[in-house]
Amino acid sequence: MNSVSLYIHVPFCASKCRYCSFNSYAGLSHLYERYAEALEEEIGLYGEGVGRVEAGTVYVGGGTPTVLSVELVARLLQACKQHFVLPEDAEISVEANPGTVDVGYLSALRELGVNRLSLGVQSFSDEMLALLGRAHTAAETRETYHLARKTGFENVNLDLIYSLPTQTLDQWKADLAEAIDLKPEHLSLYCLTVEEGTPLAEMISTGQLPFADPDLAADMYSWAEEKLREAGYGHYEISNWARNGYECQHNITYWRNRPYLGFGAGAHSLHGGSRYRNVARPQEYVRRMERGQSCVAEREEIHGSLEMSETMIMGLRLCEGVSFHDFEDRFHLPLAAVYGDQIRELVAQGLLDVNGRGARLTVRGRLLGNEVFERFLPVSNS
Repeated sequence: MNSVSLYIHVPFCASKCRYCSFNSYAGLSHLYERYAEALEEEIGLYGEGVGRVEAGTVYVGGGTPTVLSVELVARLLQACKQHFVLPEDAEISVEANPGTVDVGYLSALRELGVNRLSLGVQSFSDEMLALLGRAHTAAETRETYHLARKTGFENVNLDLIYSLPTQTLDQWKADLAEAIDLKPEHLSLYCLTVEEGTPLAEMISTGQLPFADPDLAADMYSWAEEKLREAGYGHYEISNWARNGYECQHNITYWRNRPYLGFGAGAHSLHGGSRYRNVARPQEYVRRMERGQSCVAEREEIHGSLEMSETMIMGLRLCEGVSFHDFEDRFHLPLAAVYGDQIRELVAQGLLDVNGRGARLTVRGRLLGNEVFERFLPVSNS
């Protein structure tokens, strides 16, 4: 393994949002210090195990990483620098929610070498934020964004969610227009997925909120594609747009199915031909690390056909698609020899485009991505 990306999971939040099914927990502030110590230990163990390789990206995500004191975040980043080789141009990202950071916190992050900030905006409508159960207001989003600029952040991402219950196309247009006016370097736009077991799912199933209209969601996505193109953003992945040169290098590691190491409760790793998943609950993660036990809950060997399948599914999320040359260089087989039938059928359906360089989703294919990805799932032996 010549290089790797590092992910640090901070599973804590001040409160849990109605739509959230992620591995995150509120009310565990008493665990912050011990959790950070456990992370330092795990980072050190992995660093020793893989031999202090280069880490081109570090991503601190959650949860809400900024519920931790900046001193604890500093310790986590220092552990990465101690046990891995971080080049001068390493992309170091931290997620933050509006209203959870002030000038002092953001200035300290910059001094620590954090050069990319990802803000969980979700909406500029206080009505929609309340529906989602978000703790911040639109005014706090604007304030946090301007503080980030004031403290020297030159690479800022804004996360937005669309296709919310009761959300109209005009409301979505207003959200996106305000985001564009702020001129962030990067925008991530996610169609709301209503996950079973969340408060939002309960509100929809009991009739308190309506089901989202998939046709309206497609209109929202198509409108965003057009407006972001006009505003000078390049569409480089199904849900992601960036100014030239500001594409998220950490996430590109995932989409290209390259090695990454995940630290913390519920974190995933992909290296050495295997995928690992840590225990999900932070209390159990801390307990195991303190006892010198493995925190890995599940390990899966990634064999050839599964790796090819995942390389196609993840790679097709990128607007540049899957390169014929890169696929053959990696697997020593031509792409057409493995997936020729699927590709021909998807081209005939107008979902894939093939040129001399590779295969990629069409505009229609991006709207129906899951239907395309299903065609590349590995065949079960059972």
